[in-house]
Amino acid sequence: MLLTDPEIESSLLISSDEGATYQKYRLNFYIQSLLFHPKQEDWILAYSQDQKLYSSAEFGRRWQLIQEGVAPNRFYWSVMGSNKEPDLVHLEARTVDGHSQYLTCRMQNCTEANRHKPFPGYIDPDSLIVQDDYVFVQLTSGGRPHYYVSYRRNAFAQMKLPKYALPKDMHVISTDENQVFAAVQEWNQNDTYNLYISDTRGVYFTLALENVQSSRGPEGNVMIDLYEVAGIKGMFLANKKIDNQVKTFITYNKGRDWRLLQAPDTDLRGDPVQCLLPYCSLHLHLKVSENPYTSGIIASRDTAPSIIVASGNIGSELSDSDISMFVSSDAGNTWRQIFEEEHSVLYLDQGGVLVAMKHTSLPIRHLWLSFDEGRSWSKYSFTSIPLFVDGVLGEPGEETLIMTVFGHFSHRSEWQLVKVDYKSIFDRRCAEEDYRPWQLHSQGEACIMGAKRIYKKRRSERKCMQGKYAGAMESEPCVCTEADFDCDYGYERHSNGQCLPAFWFNPSSLSKDCSLGQSYLNSTGYRKVVSNNCTDGVREQYTAKPQKCPGKAPRGLRIVTADGKLTAEQGHNVTLMVQLEEGDVQRTLIQVDFGDGIAVSYVNLSSMEDGIKHVYHNVGIFRVTVQVDNSLGSDSAVLYLHVTCPLEHVHLSLPFVTTKNKEVNATAVLWPSQVGTLTYVWWYGNNTEPLITLEGSISFKFTSEGMNTITVQVSAGNAILQDTKTIAVYEEFRSLRLSFSPNLDDYNPDIPEWRRDISRVIKKSLVEATGVPSQHILVAVLPGLPTAAELFVLPYQDPTGENRRSAEDLEQISELLIHKLNQNLVHFELKPGVQVFVHAAHLTAAPLVDVTPTHSGSAMLMLLSVVFVGLAVFVIYKFKRKIPGINVYAQMQNEKEREMVSRVSHTESRSHIPQTELRRPGQLIDEKVESQLIEVPNSNFESSGVLGSCSVFSRIPTEH
Repeated sequence: MLLTDPEIESSLLISSDEGATYQKYRLNFYIQSLLFHPKQEDWILAYSQDQKLYSSAEFGRRWQLIQEGVAPNRFYWSVMGSNKEPDLVHLEARTVDGHSQYLTCRMQNCTEANRHKPFPGYIDPDSLIVQDDYVFVQLTSGGRPHYYVSYRRNAFAQMKLPKYALPKDMHVISTDENQVFAAVQEWNQNDTYNLYISDTRGVYFTLALENVQSSRGPEGNVMIDLYEVAGIKGMFLANKKIDNQVKTFITYNKGRDWRLLQAPDTDLRGDPVQCLLPYCSLHLHLKVSENPYTSGIIASRDTAPSIIVASGNIGSELSDSDISMFVSSDAGNTWRQIFEEEHSVLYLDQGGVLVAMKHTSLPIRHLWLSFDEGRSWSKYSFTSIPLFVDGVLGEPGEETLIMTVFGHFSHRSEWQLVKVDYKSIFDRRCAEEDYRPWQLHSQGEACIMGAKRIYKKRRSERKCMQGKYAGAMESEPCVCTEADFDCDYGYERHSNGQCLPAFWFNPSSLSKDCSLGQSYLNSTGYRKVVSNNCTDGVREQYTAKPQKCPGKAPRGLRIVTADGKLTAEQGHNVTLMVQLEEGDVQRTLIQVDFGDGIAVSYVNLSSMEDGIKHVYHNVGIFRVTVQVDNSLGSDSAVLYLHVTCPLEHVHLSLPFVTTKNKEVNATAVLWPSQVGTLTYVWWYGNNTEPLITLEGSISFKFTSEGMNTITVQVSAGNAILQDTKTIAVYEEFRSLRLSFSPNLDDYNPDIPEWRRDISRVIKKSLVEATGVPSQHILVAVLPGLPTAAELFVLPYQDPTGENRRSAEDLEQISELLIHKLNQNLVHFELKPGVQVFVHAAHLTAAPLVDVTPTHSGSAMLMLLSVVFVGLAVFVIYKFKRKIPGINVYAQMQNEKEREMVSRVSHTESRSHIPQTELRRPGQLIDEKVESQLIEVPNSNFESSGVLGSCSVFSRIPTEH
């Protein structure tokens, strides 16, 4: 098949007699790319320049339109074994309104009725990948990308990375041997990626190697410095960045263990090389050529499993200067220097012949041959006239001894092709006695991926033609040891070699998706490396055990919309998803009230997997409630759904703890602050009706002790933002500011989920160090850097109301906590090797309301200080005209007050705000006190994203 020049015409020329004759077929579209079926040679997909996809079952003689608006390079043939229909096509198409979706259909029957959508809803543009048994898509919500995978064309599941990986970018490296190798750029990385490896389904990922170097290709594509060695299962080379130095590491067990490369003992001249691990090692360039006519700078072959040829350098780090060529003939255990300059190296005769050609811009006439795996080289002439070499190709086939060199004699000449046939060098084929056994090993360890493998290698002194590749001579399984197992998802390997749960992982969560009477796999913290062939040994001890699902009462019930938003359009379907963290999903009664007079019931959660569709015919805010009951208990959840308006995010500023009958200010802080007219909807206490205002703050009191939840929803145009906080109310309490060792800042992504988890870890550490009951302690990690937290000492009492702590008891607990903190006895391990110490920063005034009949000496001293400061201010104000500097400042301050402060009468009593009263922008809720408009640039407000350049404005009464 030949394609005509599209600038002249759009046609195909097809020959069925090896090019002797051609027949022309005109096309009504212009071809941009072609994709041939892997098995059926006459089946072709053609992608046009106007983003349409066509199919042909007759080698291009007739074409049929499949789909319009197809994303470039996002169309795939079915994969044999995973798809039942060989003519199935996977594609990513854009809808009329610009959304992207994943579609499948038959190549000759892709009508609207016959198209399928394996992934519910839309996906991110240019995110569909179909590779082997896996299908990957990406969906961004809340400013974060989420990745989904389908294994063997089953239902999609969200890919589970460690909780705080927070990926910015992901690339699928490999899907070989029923496992996904992925490179993930996390929230705190810029030019490096972390390598993760999955379970068989591609769902649960564990860390294989951190900080792998990356670069940009000629077309802006990301290139990861990772190389999979051909012919040896589980062997990879990677360039890792350590303290701004890039070093090359090797693994033989799919990333379970890595080590540096041992440098050669001698150089090219036979002089000894002084290079001591780990300070000095061999480093290799791992970029693979995308041009099929050049060999790249590293090469290995399936038919020559022990031989690796690469360019690199010896030293403390990888360098772009002083590059030499190195070869390993024992699978990376030892290396030899073969050239002092870069060369292209080709494998002929299963690696029995290595051909090297110098990388140079000058014309050459010689090449180098080695018949002993690179130990010695002979110089041969391949042309009488020096040739500018453009590329080299080895002919396909296992027994090939032919290579083609193409280039030109001068910059004005035609291309010249030089065919080099090496058969005449050999006078016979290799016999059995020409081979010797060679055992694959890693620094002497013969068990690689759970097996001992012995290969046949030609003896280096025998000069004979190998012919067809024999493969491994024999393979024997090894007894399983701890080295054959990696840490399971949610577990991390510590310095003693044990896999223990990460601070964010709850091992009991693995049983939450099963029902009473069923069973689940209870992880031991370990999982065998995929494709590892070991047997017996510790396999039974480390393998996950089937366990009966415990009967559980419903817990962690949530109701959300399918797209994660709090809005729906009037007259359109909205899909509601009911999610239950724990509980028997099969023996459960679910009742859903949509808040508009319509309610439905279901007998189990499995019947609601696709969500509940409902249409609202009126505009407003609807209180959607869901109640779940089983024989062990019940749970309920509420969703406040706004019909006709979409939305995004808000931060509710609120004290963590307050005292009873004291007025509390709640403020909704937005980013950016200038977003037009806003409507604020407040839910607090046990109110069934909201308080609606046009101001971003309200004041209220709590008359009884306990925990209270406050929710604010902010409507801006067609967007709604929500935040919820919990406030504890007590008669009295103590509070203490905490600080941490600086290394905690390196792992702080400054997001709410991380702060909640770390608060829990700090509280646990305090309880263990002091013995104080956990009910007396509340820890809240504060937003921003450096990391800080507030520790509250609470007067907990048991449900009977007795055994309540007195003020003296709280003081004793506070002193005990401070004593332990000052002695550096409170600490926790964030991850293996990262120990964080907790310190006392300063004690804040507590109790916040003075409940003692007499004042202490320190309190009197503070009161006197305030009086003296007040007198000083009065004197300065009285005589400010006599002080020039003060006079200027006072004039400026008065001008600012006239511009920014709205004065109201101090004699008016504070008015009560009706629950549905709307106030205009600028009208103060608290009319008793003056308010100032205060600019707070770059404040550490709670936010899921990065603060922009706008200033944040908040109305704060001057008395606070």
